[in-house]
Amino acid sequence: MNRADLAYRKTAVEGASGFGLLIALYDTLAGNLRRAAAAQRVNDIEGRCREAKHAIRVIGYLESCLYGSEGGDLTLQLRAFYRSLRRRLIVAQVKQSAEMLEQGMAEVLRIREYWQQIDQRSAASETAAMRATPLSPAGYTPAPAARRISGWSV
Repeated sequence: MNRADLAYRKTAVEGASGFGLLIALYDTLAGNLRRAAAAQRVNDIEGRCREAKHAIRVIGYLESCLYGSEGGDLTLQLRAFYRSLRRRLIVAQVKQSAEMLEQGMAEVLRIREYWQQIDQRSAASETAAMRATPLSPAGYTPAPAARRISGWSV
């Protein structure tokens, strides 16, 4: 990853919502799997292993975020997905299968799309709520200029 990529990611993450950060992790995971498959296709074992290792670390991080959760249906489904994805990633490594890595990437991107839809719905409802809320509460009047203390007012 070059400096421009890092700068872009840093900027994107700084203003991201919780879902936006989750989507960024899924992007990272999909990218790792894509690059691992590409490395396998050109017989770059070191590159494949590096990308697969990072993908496993991202999966571990995503799993660790679930351990404090209640354990509802979504949590259980995500735990099962992450476990399955890690297992298939290891099998793909052993079998040296670019196709298996690409299948994992496709599944990650499918779930990423669901998170993105939820994020968009969440952002739309926040925007609607902001439009419905008046900018100045009823009965509020700004302090007159003469009553300002030390050159600034609230």
